[in-house]
Amino acid sequence: MNRPRALSPQALTVVAALADTDDWRHGYDLMAQAGVKSGTLYPLLMRLEAQGLLDARWVDSPQAGRPPRHVYRLTAAGRDWVASLAEPLATLRAQSTPLRSAKARL
Repeated sequence: MNRPRALSPQALTVVAALADTDDWRHGYDLMAQAGVKSGTLYPLLMRLEAQGLLDARWVDSPQAGRPPRHVYRLTAAGRDWVASLAEPLATLRAQSTPLRSAKARL
């Protein structure tokens, strides 16, 4: 049984980015939007997937010759979990700058 952990501000930022949409999200886009490094992001994503809070799958790259991409989205249980984090997420959003738009950097 996994012991619940308090989420770091970086983890809360990633969770907020995942909660912004029901679409599949690529890890690189999450890194850019949440402003976290890969060493923070990917262990968090693996942990959330292992807990059943995230779905993950491989998709072909839209660019020819590029490797497949791993994409993520919240499960129904993950959405319920995010709803339980409403207060910490609201505090984070009030204290920090808005999440970066992944589309703004394209």
